[in-house]
Amino acid sequence: MSRTFTPVQLIEQTIVRRYHEQLWSPFCKAIKRYRLIQPGDKIAVCISGGKDSMLMAKMIQMLHRHSEIPFEAVYLIMDPGYREINRKTVESNARLLEIPYTIFESDIFEVANGQEKNPCFLCARMRRGCLYGKARELGCNKIALGHHYDDVIETTVMAMFYGGQLQAMSPRLKAQHFPGMELIRPMYLIREDDIIAWKNANDLNFIQCACRFTENGQNGGGSKRLETKRLIRSLKQTNPTIESNIFSSIHNLQLDGMVGWKYKGRDYSFLDTLKNEEEEDGRLGEDKAPAGR
Repeated sequence: MSRTFTPVQLIEQTIVRRYHEQLWSPFCKAIKRYRLIQPGDKIAVCISGGKDSMLMAKMIQMLHRHSEIPFEAVYLIMDPGYREINRKTVESNARLLEIPYTIFESDIFEVANGQEKNPCFLCARMRRGCLYGKARELGCNKIALGHHYDDVIETTVMAMFYGGQLQAMSPRLKAQHFPGMELIRPMYLIREDDIIAWKNANDLNFIQCACRFTENGQNGGGSKRLETKRLIRSLKQTNPTIESNIFSSIHNLQLDGMVGWKYKGRDYSFLDTLKNEEEEDGRLGEDKAPAGR
């Protein structure tokens, strides 16, 4: 007798079978490579309602069932001020994927949308602060966000082109204002096109950002991230390895060739290193000099 699968079981099968090499394998690889989950962790899996965070939540739930690493996970949805239809879509998708979510509300959209200058930056910063706070309230020591491979390389390029700095998106990060808390990114090695392919294969529909800027089209074709995405895509036509090259570059930083860098809030210069080397060479020279008569 053939077995009948539930809708969520069919969706899970596409993750571990049809898209194993594109989704499940890089997901597990990132967790192991960057040591994202440790025994005893309690992780707040943050669900925005988009394709990335929903897939991340499903895969962490699946990992929790079979992992040899003992950890806990709570699935956290923050409503920053969604329209009713968007909130219903988020909750409906969570139920479809059988993710046992906890939802809480905030007024982030109202506050951020009142700012004409850098509202997206303010929104992201406030969201993260709210998520850290709620996660700590629930006894968690980590929050998991759904940033993927494409987010990583786009952020790297944007930091250089628009921020004047070489800075990447780390797979794990200690919280500055929430001692003992850490941020992890389990989707770090997963390509966005593969997430979209999985979503379409299962005929799933997720929300976008859902703030007034995106809903009104104000942030549509003019965002720096979209501009960067298009730039990388155009460069890929003549250099097929450009994406992997950008990603590899943040794993292979050559400090010998850097003029200046910052570590833990402190500025460093190649001149400091050069001075130390010159002083060391001088001391070695004195040791080798013949004794005077």
